[in-house]
Amino acid sequence: MDTFIQLVVDGLSTGSIYAALALAIVLVNQATGLINFAQGAMAVLSAYIAYAFTQAGLPVLLSILLAVVISFVMGAVVERFLMRRFERGDPDTAVVVTIGLLTLITGIAAWLWGYNNRQFPSLFPLSSVEILGAVVSVRSIATTLTIVAIMIVLQLLFLRTKLGLALRAVADNPSSAAFSGLPVGRLLMVGWGLAAGLGAIAGSLVAPQLTLTPGMMDTALVYALAAVILGGLSSPLGTVVAAWMIGILENLAAVYVPFIGHDLKIAVPFILIFVILVVRPQGLFGRKVVVRV
Repeated sequence: MDTFIQLVVDGLSTGSIYAALALAIVLVNQATGLINFAQGAMAVLSAYIAYAFTQAGLPVLLSILLAVVISFVMGAVVERFLMRRFERGDPDTAVVVTIGLLTLITGIAAWLWGYNNRQFPSLFPLSSVEILGAVVSVRSIATTLTIVAIMIVLQLLFLRTKLGLALRAVADNPSSAAFSGLPVGRLLMVGWGLAAGLGAIAGSLVAPQLTLTPGMMDTALVYALAAVILGGLSSPLGTVVAAWMIGILENLAAVYVPFIGHDLKIAVPFILIFVILVVRPQGLFGRKVVVRV
């Protein structure tokens, strides 16, 4: 039983890493209607910016906050001068642009800081506590609670605020939003900026648990996209629940399903995606879209 509890707790911690990046992807999609494949690379670049501030002698919390502000500006600039040229065209073209942006940002991070592993200072204590026989680090608990807080804030943003409703309106139909008097261009910039700022938080939470490298988020991006598909693009809550589900089930499958083991546990989210898409194509918590013809 102790082993089972330990696997579940570790899965929640790992799933929180996936959820941090998945929430940023959901935020961009809710604001622009696009899936940003460069979100992981933007989070890594933000983490490097925070790392540079810590190396300059600034406290970790202040470094992360400064990185969030810089990332917000960076996301808004990317939308204004790059993505806006493709947002109203073929969606497939915009997706390809984000993939190219991923490669570009990863290259910039490698050029500036190299490929050597760097140790990012942790914002939370490194001590451990025992919960129901499982040994859990305080950092993992704090990371999970931070993700829960961000999920709640995003859920309230999209459902209870004028800004969130305006972002969703622009993503659904930019032309109608413009006719309604909404500043579509500024809202798109805000959406990308918020997502980049959230990515900075995600990168700063993940970097201490892994090691800071240009490709740090590559694997996490795959899991994050799986969580987005499983949870539903329209639901921050569903995305976080799906990320936790992936983290827990892949841990349990690696230990309790012999033919999967640790080598094939990456197949778990893809099996889940196949099952969910067959049963509920809009995701566990996603909304079914009805189109009038």
